[in-house]
Amino acid sequence: MKLQRIAKTIGGQDGAVWGGYLFRFDTEGGCHVFETEKLKTEECVDEISFFQLDRSDILKPHSNAVMFGGEYFEQGDEFPLLYTNIYNSYSSCEDKKEGVCAVYRIERDGKSFSSTLAQVIKIGFTDNYDYWRSCDSDVRPYGNFVLDRENGVYYGFTMRDKPHTSRYFSFELPKLSDGNPDAEYGVNTVTLGIDSIKDMFDCEYHNYIQGACFHDGKIYSLEGFESEDIRPALRIIDTKNKCMEKYIDLWGMGYRLEPEFIDFHNGECWYGDGHGNLFLLDFTE
Repeated sequence: MKLQRIAKTIGGQDGAVWGGYLFRFDTEGGCHVFETEKLKTEECVDEISFFQLDRSDILKPHSNAVMFGGEYFEQGDEFPLLYTNIYNSYSSCEDKKEGVCAVYRIERDGKSFSSTLAQVIKIGFTDNYDYWRSCDSDVRPYGNFVLDRENGVYYGFTMRDKPHTSRYFSFELPKLSDGNPDAEYGVNTVTLGIDSIKDMFDCEYHNYIQGACFHDGKIYSLEGFESEDIRPALRIIDTKNKCMEKYIDLWGMGYRLEPEFIDFHNGECWYGDGHGNLFLLDFTE
């Protein structure tokens, strides 16, 4: 794998690329928007817009994983629905919202963007030791997710500390019309229970999950921090064969800043670290 550095912006969490724009999120539900063509041609690029995710004061999204789906809120919308997990391990509130994903409608007016909460998706068995949680001392039981938008599949996965594995679940991706009204959020909430599981499998342990995305039948999952003990890395998970296809040691390649953002769009793989450095990844040998 080769990394081509293309630009320097502000740091952040995960993000998503769509329709000529990069949406890069911070830890409080804020989104910085950049034009992708400028990112490819200019060394330092300023954001063209900033907006706050709707109801972020209640949901407090950490935006550890963010991606666009395949369904649109209304016919004629410019952007499909945007999905972001809460991963609220840093919130002081008692409700950590483990396994919760918020779904948003994104709209643009010129260079101004806005969001409206459209749905909430929950993993309904995060306290189950046989399926999700492995022990009381799980360091990150909050979980991550990716979407196979072409086939309508929602993958949820979590680190299981005690057996030292990562577990993947697949579900049918909920439609926007699914779920029941939730008075707290003002939208429908879908709860994915054990009976909703289409498939599950265990894989090698992911050492502190970061941003993730789905492409061509595979999950691309970033992990790690900025230390040799918890090395920045990328794991490629083959969902058909239910195994890890490849482990890429970013630390060993000299890329030692915290990995945060990864997404595919129009055949290109975008990668970003927590300090705002952006790259295009080339997986050809």
